[in-house]
Amino acid sequence: METVPSQLFLIVGAALFSIGLAVVLLKRHVIMVLMGIELMLNAVNLNLVAFSRHDPDRLQGQMLALFVMVVAAAESAVALAIVLQVYRHFRTAQLDELNELKQ
Repeated sequence: METVPSQLFLIVGAALFSIGLAVVLLKRHVIMVLMGIELMLNAVNLNLVAFSRHDPDRLQGQMLALFVMVVAAAESAVALAIVLQVYRHFRTAQLDELNELKQ
């Protein structure tokens, strides 16, 4: 069985990160921004695992990717709780319409 070259992992990771960055910068709905952040974190995980293939004796890339997944899960839980509270207060999830802190 032939192995997949590392360049393909890096290309897919760069594409995922670019899509996530575009979503964060262009979308104004809070949930979509959170999804973009998750896409960027998954791209980082893919690159960590791809680079860890070059050092098979150590599992540093996989362990760091696992740590990033745990932090991303905690970040998602806290962010969704904040989004629910903001929605209860403002009755909207659009980032452009949340302007009470600007005053």
